[in-house]
Amino acid sequence: MVLSLLAVDDDPLSLDLVRDALGSMGLRILVAANGAEARVVLAEERPQIVLLDLMLPDVSGLELLEEITQSAPGTDVILLTGHYTPESAVEAVRKGASDYLTKPVKIAALRARIKELVDDAQRRFEAARLETELLQANRFQGMVGRSPQMLELFALIRRVAPHFRVALVRGATGTGKELAAHALHALSPVAAGPFVIANCSAITESLFESEMFGHLKGSFTGASADKKGLFEAAHGGTLFLDELGDLPLAMQSKLLRAIQQQEIKPVGATATKKISVRVVAATNRPLEEMMGSGTFREDLYYRLSMVEIHLPNLSERMEDFPFLVRHFVSHYAGEYGKNLAGVTPRAQALLARHSWPGNVRELENVIGSACMMADGEFVDVRDLPPSFQRVAVAAPVLPVPVAVADGGGLELLSLEQLSQRHARAVVEHFAGNKSKAAEVLGVTRSTLYRLLGEG
Repeated sequence: MVLSLLAVDDDPLSLDLVRDALGSMGLRILVAANGAEARVVLAEERPQIVLLDLMLPDVSGLELLEEITQSAPGTDVILLTGHYTPESAVEAVRKGASDYLTKPVKIAALRARIKELVDDAQRRFEAARLETELLQANRFQGMVGRSPQMLELFALIRRVAPHFRVALVRGATGTGKELAAHALHALSPVAAGPFVIANCSAITESLFESEMFGHLKGSFTGASADKKGLFEAAHGGTLFLDELGDLPLAMQSKLLRAIQQQEIKPVGATATKKISVRVVAATNRPLEEMMGSGTFREDLYYRLSMVEIHLPNLSERMEDFPFLVRHFVSHYAGEYGKNLAGVTPRAQALLARHSWPGNVRELENVIGSACMMADGEFVDVRDLPPSFQRVAVAAPVLPVPVAVADGGGLELLSLEQLSQRHARAVVEHFAGNKSKAAEVLGVTRSTLYRLLGEG
């Protein structure tokens, strides 16, 4: 992987210096003499590293820095200036600079810092490659997970799929009940047969028998032709009864007979039809409570629950969260024809703090929307739905010193020292909890260790 570095400076000698100093490091060196040229190169070449002079003839370096961090959050930007001020150093940190160097730049120091950024970029590239491989290894019939709960779920589906006749899938809204039903069907002996979905909450009582069992022409007003019901359409395959708990009591007995006898009687017919259908029912309702109150038949429950599969809430399997995010970014990047490499650490941290009451379905909707809005290589906070952008970042307001007293004088702190002290202050604020500190800072744990001088 050959990385690109863009040097932006109106001084030709400075650009020559960058070429001479970094030319042997295997980088593709690009140059721009002003902000306008830089914007063109940034849009066309998308360099991974930018050396940016603070004073440009047509734009402030800080303004261009902000544009870069917004449009390409994964780009490392080093600000160069011949006029150091503590205020500009702090502002550079806030706007996302990776470093802040004072001219004249020492060649050895510049090469060392660029090598660090190159090594970091290569590690990120390798991590992304390994993450993609790991994601593939943890996909199961459209579901994604490596948490103990999901691995146990996958193993259960593998065991029962070849043998089940009826199954009950339970879980909150958005946990993936239909995907589990698809997996049962796909791994069953009738995988080549149809997979038919019946939304029980949408079928009215007056049309239940017609929808489920079919009808003959002329059997009632409006029956202008024979119609197959959902059971007959699923013959030789699987019928998925979604939202089973919403089915009125009167319909439950008719459903039970069809499942139990494997036969149906279309409306208007005098004889029954034999069928061969595997049934997967799903619900988010408390069936035990409904049986106690007389709103759900015990015999139907016991018939369906011979195989019972429970899906965990997303909040119970947050170990899977990064894989799900990666999975949905990859899916929607392909759907929208975009080259998205992932999610920025600060956006990932914001997503991880959400409670996800809508579970995986809610996460998919959020990532799908963000991928549609993203115009860079990474999904960033600004691409997330407005409700996420309105959430206040739960970071502590800690003083960030830009200078410290040294005897009778004043010692200016470098950007690296500023970052290290701020990172240590956040870790101390959370009583040494580095995971929480990394989340609040919007960086990975490995980056936090580097900031603390521990990695």
